[in-house]
Amino acid sequence: MTFKSLRIILATTALVGFAAPVLAQDKSGPNVDEAASGQPGGVAQFDMAQGLYTISLANKDALMALTAAKLAAGVEMTDVEREGEQKLTEGVTEEADVADAPADVAMMLASAREFAAGDETILGLIEDAEAEGARGRIGGASRQMSRLPAGAIDVWRIPFYGNSYAEIGISGDGDAPLAVVVTDENGNRVGCPARVYDKFYCDFVPRWNGYFNVTVANQGGKRNSYYILTN
Repeated sequence: MTFKSLRIILATTALVGFAAPVLAQDKSGPNVDEAASGQPGGVAQFDMAQGLYTISLANKDALMALTAAKLAAGVEMTDVEREGEQKLTEGVTEEADVADAPADVAMMLASAREFAAGDETILGLIEDAEAEGARGRIGGASRQMSRLPAGAIDVWRIPFYGNSYAEIGISGDGDAPLAVVVTDENGNRVGCPARVYDKFYCDFVPRWNGYFNVTVANQGGKRNSYYILTN
């Protein structure tokens, strides 16, 4: 046997040995590693900003609205096109729409300015935030807008890598409640926290590379224009 032939045999054996665990990977049961965790990123921060802003509106709290704006401004978003399908419901009468998009940084700062009611100290902090802009933003978050009519359902098909931290967020415009369910490719439901009206956040670690279905149902009488967010 020549040295060249031996080298080919050894290389082939190594490739087979490397591939074997992948071929033998157990894909039964839910595609979630319950023991694994990760570091929340941009999706979690944006979700926190939206939740804080909602509270600031209820309390007319300028500092809270400003903090929400700074959190939101600190996330670098990439607009993407995802694989999805929208299912309409016939015979649903839709009420007049109010908001056309989830709250953004400009809207949060405007609310902070309104709630400040001429307080020069808070107004100065708002001006500082506006001047600072998006400095020091964290990345890793992507978004897509969907305008979901009353009674309609969106189904998104999103891929995630195995053994890697996954984040999913929904941020609505406040016009209608959204019900969100996440399932793996085998139909197993991912255990996510309960939604709050039209806000939702879920993080997990898949056991293998696979697709996850995110079902968003509009349970109200108005259209909800929402972002679906992923890392």
